[in-house]
Amino acid sequence: MTDNATEPATPPTGYHLLLPEDWVQIPLRQGDAEASVSSIVTAAFTRVPNGVPRDKLVPLRLELKRRLLAAVAEARKADVLELYVPMKLGGELNLGASFTVAQVRLPTRSGAGADPNGVSDPSGVAVQLLAGHRTAGMVSADMSSGEIDGAVAIRRERVVAAAPEHRAELASRRVEYLVAVPADAGQWLVVAFSTIGAGDPEDGLSEALVEWFDALMTTFRWSWT
Repeated sequence: MTDNATEPATPPTGYHLLLPEDWVQIPLRQGDAEASVSSIVTAAFTRVPNGVPRDKLVPLRLELKRRLLAAVAEARKADVLELYVPMKLGGELNLGASFTVAQVRLPTRSGAGADPNGVSDPSGVAVQLLAGHRTAGMVSADMSSGEIDGAVAIRRERVVAAAPEHRAELASRRVEYLVAVPADAGQWLVVAFSTIGAGDPEDGLSEALVEWFDALMTTFRWSWT
């Protein structure tokens, strides 16, 4: 666990990830997400080879923009801070993957009116969540704990069934990292990845993308700027 003597005195103001160049961030907490989507689509289509007929590009461009705006709308419903999507247009393979970053606050024992069943520190939260996971006996999920950039972190992996009523036509494989925010009791950052693989959330592509996301999370760093 983190040494108390080296713990920061103030909460971080943000975070950094070493994002591959074919992935883009759409910020939702500030700025104009719709303008960001327009810029991303424009940039993506500058990479299309010369000679491709315009009448073929226009429908593709409109469909890409529609899908990104739909993803933005869904992310806003979940109070997401940032949405990350792959934008590699050259290949025939659709990764069917994305991840989001959000914040949640869990109850603590300190303070007037606090939940008496709450936990007092991130380690306690981890123990409680892991114990609850084992009690629930969720055979389709895997949960573990550790640290990310010196902060307590919990990782959960699961397969979620298709939900056509929520525009999720295929089952998906999801990996979530719940990371305690330093110097801010009860505040956690949730980084949630989702993929449908090549149509099966348990196929080889899904496995490779989960490994990629786990590797990406090793680059996570807090920032105080």
